Order: sequence, then structure tokens, then C-alpha cells
Amino acid sequence: MLRRIFLRDFVIVRVLDIELHAGFSALTGETGAGKSILIDALQLALGSRADALAVREGAQRLEVCAEFDSRPALDAWLDAGGFDPGQTLLLRRSVDLQGRSRAWINGTPATAAQLRELGAHLLDIHGQHAWQSLTRPDAMRDLLDGYAGVNRGALEAAWQTWRQARDALEAARGAQDSLQRERERLQWQIGELSALAPGAGEWDELCAAHTRAAHAQTLIDAAAGASGGLENDGTGALSALERARALLQDSAHIEPEFKALAEVLASAAAQAADAAHSLHAYLRRAEADPERLAQLDARMSQWVSLARRYRRTPAELPELLAAWQEELRTLDAAADLNALESAEREAQQTCLKEAQAISTRRQQAAPRLAQAVTQTMQGLGMAGGAFAITLQPLAQAARHGLEDAAFLVAGHAGSSPRPIGKVASGGELSRLALAIAVTTSGLGSAQTLIFDEIDAGIGGAVAETVGRLMRQLGRDRQVLAVTHLPQVAACADHHLRVAKSRVEEAGATRTYSTVEALDDETRAPEIARMLGGERLSATTLAHACEMLGAAQSDAGRPPAAPAPPAHPSATPRSPREHVR
Repeated sequence: MLRRIFLRDFVIVRVLDIELHAGFSALTGETGAGKSILIDALQLALGSRADALAVREGAQRLEVCAEFDSRPALDAWLDAGGFDPGQTLLLRRSVDLQGRSRAWINGTPATAAQLRELGAHLLDIHGQHAWQSLTRPDAMRDLLDGYAGVNRGALEAAWQTWRQARDALEAARGAQDSLQRERERLQWQIGELSALAPGAGEWDELCAAHTRAAHAQTLIDAAAGASGGLENDGTGALSALERARALLQDSAHIEPEFKALAEVLASAAAQAADAAHSLHAYLRRAEADPERLAQLDARMSQWVSLARRYRRTPAELPELLAAWQEELRTLDAAADLNALESAEREAQQTCLKEAQAISTRRQQAAPRLAQAVTQTMQGLGMAGGAFAITLQPLAQAARHGLEDAAFLVAGHAGSSPRPIGKVASGGELSRLALAIAVTTSGLGSAQTLIFDEIDAGIGGAVAETVGRLMRQLGRDRQVLAVTHLPQVAACADHHLRVAKSRVEEAGATRTYSTVEALDDETRAPEIARMLGGERLSATTLAHACEMLGAAQSDAGRPPAAPAPPAHPSATPRSPREHVR
């Protein structure tokens, strides 16, 4: 669950360090006080788009940290990403005035995408306009699939494969004439290059062989001269080396250093003898060959001619031939309509099989979800109302399956369910969205649920029901609700109040937002403010105490309503925990 939120220089927050607890926490405050700042900050910590406008005026950068309990189920993901699992999960994000963002997970640099992926397992936010999604076909379908436990990954991959096979078949059918012309052109070019049969690396070999053939006599003369210089009687290098070696060897018993020098000369003489032997072998096989030179000239001329025609270097001809051959094979495959039709049918059948499996799960889940939402609606001012889901078949399989989902609602007893967007009012849509959120909140892996003013447009007994529903959710998961309703706030296990303050700094007035955790004594005046405004009266304060006591009794705890202040206009005492 979410343990702590830390903000620095975020919008109108200078510094905020607040600890959160298990159960249901309510976040209240005057309109415009900045209640949604915490939600926005959490979304930034979980990888939402960075915006330089979120940096507090006068600051250089903002920083947001969110600390969660570590979960063993995420250890493998963290390890694969190079992050230390640790005892807690600390997500940190900073943004500067240029909009540049940096992110960390447990102190290790991370990407925004990694924050989003991890955040999906930690926290689920239901926005204040969640009801709007109830009128969008894709959102309705996604909600049903989530309830049914459907993973559309395999279906989407199969549909993509089918679409590609279908596109390839249609393209081949519509381009048979042009394909044939292209095949004929490639076949002619391949035939011309195949006649040359350019081998890989052959051009370099031809160049080297031509250079040797063109300078054959020069090479023969050089070899003969070198051989004579080594072996001429009396004046050759071999004779001179041998004489020098013998002179040193004869005196080695007098000067020991001569022995090593004599061995060096002996080695040099041996190497010179090997060189002379190699030169003899070269001269035996070497001869000027005008016919061979003419053959090399002709071969190289063919290479150069084709290279100029196709605007390539001669060395690129083998690679060009291979590319044309591969292109021809591709065209041959594209022109094979039978094979393309067979591939398209096979891909279609695979897609239909995946889609039908998903359809079965949707058909099984739709009535269960409808019944669960209908049951929740009864306590939300829609007694006798009903929620229904219909599956509307599509003409052919789509990326998401064989049908669309449509949500229907009957607002009261005796009426038939009709499409939500046509019969439900804004208030009904808001309550319906809350019913669905409560019904489906247990689907995801996130242990923290946030409701951002999702209870807008309701009140009275319905608001009490909403509060009880959120408190019920808080028994199994951590719930944080931004609310304007005193009935909802009274049901919370923990209460946070957001307020604005004005401070004179450097001759200018600046506005800051603060958050304070309310205790039993300071909570009643806040509930009273929500009931009757800033001027507290004994009546509203007594009503607030009564609401808190009733909520605590319903929760199975002894009532602990605080005594009212001595004067109706008295302000609450300083909170037990105040966050700058």
C-alpha cells in the first residue's frame, strides 16, 4: 500500500511530507485549496507526462516521491529491470523548468514507461469524470474484459497476422500485371549478371592477378638479380656470410662474444639460402604470358561494363546479383495467389479461434457483472433500477473480438434498460460509475484505490451509502477519496484536510497549499464546515459529531464524538500532525 507522499515545489506546494495509513482515508478542503494536487503528484510519480508548468513559481525544479510497501510478486519484475527489491518501493520523479524529467525506482535510474508499468500494479485511480467513459464503446468493452479476466494479447497478435496476410493477398490480386513486368525485368538483369557469374571477392583477385601479369618481366628480372646477388661465386652474399662466420668462429676461443655473433651469422646465412631457394622456384615457374594478360583484360572489361550500366562499382556486382535474386523470390511468392489465399485462410481461422474463446468468456461474465452492479445500485438512490450488458455482434472479427459491449440501465423499477447515454442523467451516471468502480475494484493487482471526487452530484442518504461502500473497500485495500461530501468523509478511518495559506515573501504575497491530518478533536469542525460553511454553529457542529459517532458505530468501533468548542465560531486547535 501507499505509505508516504513527499512533494517539493509542486504547483503551489512548497514542501509536503505526509504519511498515509491502511483503510479508508478522506481528503477534504475548500474548493480550490488543492485537493487534487496529491492525485496529480501521484500520477507524475507513476509515469504520467512531465510538464514544466507544474514547477512552483520561483523554484528551479519539482520533486515527487511515493513510497509503497514492497510486494514479493513484483520482485521478479524489479530484478529483471535492475532494481533492488528492498523492503519498500520508492518511486521518485523530478522535473525542471525546461520540462526535462528524471525518474528513479529504489534509487536506480528508471524510465517513465517503467514507472507506469510498475504503477499499474500499485495504484488505481478513478477520476471525477469516470462516468464519461460509460458512454464510450471501447471503455465499456475494456471494463467487461477486465471483469472477465480476458487478455486480448493473443487475439490482437492473431488479428494483426490475419490483416497482413489479407493485405498481401489483396495487393497481389491488384498488381498482377505490374508484378509480371517487374519479374521480367529482374529475370533479364539477373540473366545478364549470371552470365558474368561474379564471385564474391573475385574483383580484388582479378586486379591483383592483372597487375602481376602486366609486370611479369619486371618481376622475373628482379628475382634473377636477387638470386645472383646471393649466389655469385666469390662475391655473393652467401659466400660473404660464410666467410664472416668462419673468421669469428676461429677466434671464439679467445673472445667468447664472437661465438654468439657467429651463431647470428650462421642463422642469417641459412635464411639467405632459403630465400635463394625460393627465388629459384619462382624463376622456374615464372614467365611472361601475353595470352593470360589478354584474358584478364577481357574479364575485367566485362565487370567494368556491367558496373557502369547499373551504376555500381565493380566490387558491388556480386551483392547486387544476390539482392536481385532475393527480390525475384519475393515477387514469385507474391505472385503465388494460391499460397497467399491459403495463408490468409489459415490466419483468419486462428484469429476466429482466439476471438470465439474471448466471446465465450464475455458471455459468461456479462450477466455476473450486470447483477453485481445492479445490487450495488440499490443503495445509491437507484432502488429498483437495473444494469444490463448486451453483446452486439460485428460483421467480421476486429482487433478486439467478434462483438462490442453496450451498457444499458433502467433508473427505476418498471422501466426497461436502455443505452446509458440516452436515459441516464449526469447524477445517475456518476452514481452508476461509482457502483461499477466499487464492483470492479477488486479486479486489478493494485492495493491502493484512489477516488477523485467520483461522488460528485450525489448527497443525502446516497452519500452515506457511498461512504459505507468506501469504508467497506478499505477493509481489504487502501482507499483514498477526494470528496466534498461530509457523509463520505465521516465514514473515513483517517481524515486529511487541504488548505491554502498566503505568505509574504520578499515583498510579494505567495499562496501555498498545506495538508494536515485531523484527529478526533479537529475532525468534527471540518465535517461541520462541509455541512454549513466556514461559520460554525452549535447545530452544525452537533450534527457533525452525530455523523462521526454514527459512522464509527457502523464500523464496529465505540463512538468517540468530540465535545463541541465553547463558542460556535471557535476555530479548531492545531492538528496533531501538520505538514508544511
